[in-house]
Amino acid sequence: MDYKLEVVTLSVNDIDRAAAFYTRQAGFTLDVDYHPADSFRVVQLTPPGSACSIQIGAGLSDASPGSARATYLTVTDIEAAHRELTDRGVKVSAIRHKSPVDDWTGDWAPGCDPERRDYASLADFADPDGNTWMLQEIGHGQAEGATDAQPPA
Repeated sequence: MDYKLEVVTLSVNDIDRAAAFYTRQAGFTLDVDYHPADSFRVVQLTPPGSACSIQIGAGLSDASPGSARATYLTVTDIEAAHRELTDRGVKVSAIRHKSPVDDWTGDWAPGCDPERRDYASLADFADPDGNTWMLQEIGHGQAEGATDAQPPA
């Protein structure tokens, strides 16, 4: 039996402001904006290349706006993703990497992992409500045939 993660629901204060952030700044695709009643609205958005979407809206969750923490977006080139998001006006943290990777105990060093190992390089950003996202590099060396996978964080 396969279990596929299809949608993650995020709580936001202002649906239109959040939808604009995700489409215009984060580059997500607007899949649907369904508003059949004043008390219910669902806006579904999908990150580029993802099989999983997010939903924001009214009547979807009783979670506090901005309460989603450390939702991961994996990318094959964290430097390119960082540049793309900052060029769109997203405030992204500096890229950092686990140090040392092999016996990591929570320490970080600036920049990408020198060997560009999977799961080692990260950066983060937040939406206007404070829901936080982690960019994590996986598969950078696959073009050259390298696969030095580390366990996920």
